Amino acid sequence: QVQLVESGGGLVQAGDSLRLSCATSGGTFTNYIMGWFRQAPGKERQFVAGISTSGGRLAYADSVKGRFTISRDNAKNTVDLQMNSLKAEDTAVYYCAAVYRLTIMIPRTSDEYNSWGQGTQVTVSS
Repeated sequence: QVQLVESGGGLVQAGDSLRLSCATSGGTFTNYIMGWFRQAPGKERQFVAGISTSGGRLAYADSVKGRFTISRDNAKNTVDLQMNSLKAEDTAVYYCAAVYRLTIMIPRTSDEYNSWGQGTQVTVSS
């Protein structure tokens, strides 16, 4: 299974931007659909964004559409999440996730992903 390590979290103010990055190792990166999830205290882990193996297909939660952008660099084995116009409700631990799948359909539920990073905290103050 691929190993994932997130970075880039922090404390920002509402309206600011933040870029998360996920470095991967131990697998053939181009065989994995990649996703970002988040989990706020007392809430379930929720889908944020996903990207197909080639990067040609993207998926977003409605709550972040137009503000967040997911991208991947198949040469560097990384996937990023650019977060703009951050809101207090974006505060959560953000997780990078991967699933070995050679289709273009991007899973949106956490139980469909089988590799996870340790998470990185994003706190947005209002």
